Amino acid sequence: MSLDDPVVITCSISGAIANREQCPAIPYTPGEYAAEARRIVDEGGVMIHIHARKPDGTPSYEVEDFAAITQAIREEVGEEVIVNYSTGTIGVPVAKRVEYLRACRPEVAALNMGSMNYAKYSRTRKQFVFDMVFANPFQEIIELLEAMNELGIKPEHECFDLGHVGSLAPLIDMGVLHQPLHVDCVMGVVGGIPPTARNLAAMVDNIPAGSHWGVIGISRDQWMLIGAALSLGGSIRVGLEDNLYLPDGRMAGSNGELIAKARQMTEDVGRRPATVQEARAMLNIPQRVGSAV
Repeated sequence: MSLDDPVVITCSISGAIANREQCPAIPYTPGEYAAEARRIVDEGGVMIHIHARKPDGTPSYEVEDFAAITQAIREEVGEEVIVNYSTGTIGVPVAKRVEYLRACRPEVAALNMGSMNYAKYSRTRKQFVFDMVFANPFQEIIELLEAMNELGIKPEHECFDLGHVGSLAPLIDMGVLHQPLHVDCVMGVVGGIPPTARNLAAMVDNIPAGSHWGVIGISRDQWMLIGAALSLGGSIRVGLEDNLYLPDGRMAGSNGELIAKARQMTEDVGRRPATVQEARAMLNIPQRVGSAV
């Protein structure tokens, strides 16, 4: 990728961890997802990453919740966004994750590329807020990847460490992973790679040639990492899953506010946001003509 390439701006619309006690703008109901989707599209976002929730905000891995949210988004913004589903979780069988992929057929699905400690640390309290092992063994990666291949879903390879980038090569050699790839460098999770521009450059240097890549920055380091990715020629993701705050420290009132800032940064460095048609071409996914949802 180069600075001349348009920037695919993605929004992680809600996540599965943060709730309205932390940020009132996080959507719970299908209608709220749809309203956020409109704000995202109006500000220049072209892909929406979805973790499903039930209307009370409880994280969900049920077909009916993914379907209801996706239908509401499509009814609001039509073909103006690429729909991207999460498959990352702890304690949910691969078969259940494949079930909602098979039923709803998103254009893109995230695929976590390795196991890791996954934690949040409080420097004030000198202790971990939470601490878990996020298991993503090769067997599960391959099972999810084979399902995505069968269903015509483009995998988004979420790499939380440099070793996760290295995990792409054997899957390509096996023939189960088909190039060109769509790779995102996830930075800022305690247990993963530290969020610095130099570390982002190292990850990018190891991504297979010809891949589309972007950055996912967690918490307030997000904005620095977005600046680095834009300078290196990559794409970017913001959203209330990843970070609740604008660069000046104010809590975002919507996903649209975060997308607007990301678009401004894109334009300030002399690049431009990709249209949804350009984004589909850059990610090597078909122009959308219909859906199972």
